[in-house]
Amino acid sequence: MITTDHLERLKNLTPAKRALLLKHIQKEATPTEESSLIPRRARLNPSPLSFAQQRLWFLTRLEPDTPFYNVPTTLSLKGRLDIGALERTVNEIIRRHEVLRTTFAEADGQPVQIVAPAKWVILPLIDLSELPCETREAEAQQLVNNETRRPLDLTVGPLLRVTLLRLAEDEHVLLVTMHHIISDGWSMGLFIREMSALYQAFTAGEESPLEELEIQY
Repeated sequence: MITTDHLERLKNLTPAKRALLLKHIQKEATPTEESSLIPRRARLNPSPLSFAQQRLWFLTRLEPDTPFYNVPTTLSLKGRLDIGALERTVNEIIRRHEVLRTTFAEADGQPVQIVAPAKWVILPLIDLSELPCETREAEAQQLVNNETRRPLDLTVGPLLRVTLLRLAEDEHVLLVTMHHIISDGWSMGLFIREMSALYQAFTAGEESPLEELEIQY
């Protein structure tokens, strides 16, 4: 288990030595084949971090207020958009996945994750449709750049931000940003697949077609 004592040691090391120490800690934390099965987690709050989360927590503590660990993506949405169904979709995904409601704190000198109860999140809408065509794309790109560079606070959260840009009545861009401590390329793909399935169901007046999750991250 990584502690705040490790953090103080890391601060005084060169980048090369810092990487070696993290590698050594990871080796100690690597499970054996016999312990590699995933058990159902007891519903503890707060809960310990995985090793990957511990590593990112330390790196973020060493460089606070950095957007380096943001995992951003933009989705171009063409055609008629039901914003109410999209907002419901985002909230259902947040409800399903505890990690999207998680923040990170310290307890007895060690990092812990705290899962917040699900609360309805309003999907922000920025309407650029009234801008002249020659400035609309530039303004949208600037908003994307600003969102990508805006850091996420592990202690306050949320560690997921979703914003909708309207370029025209039938053209939107969805900005999704997560912290790497709760997401990666694979889980971003899962987010998009679940969003597609849920949005189709909700716009058709149906309930969620997704089964409840047996385990959480």
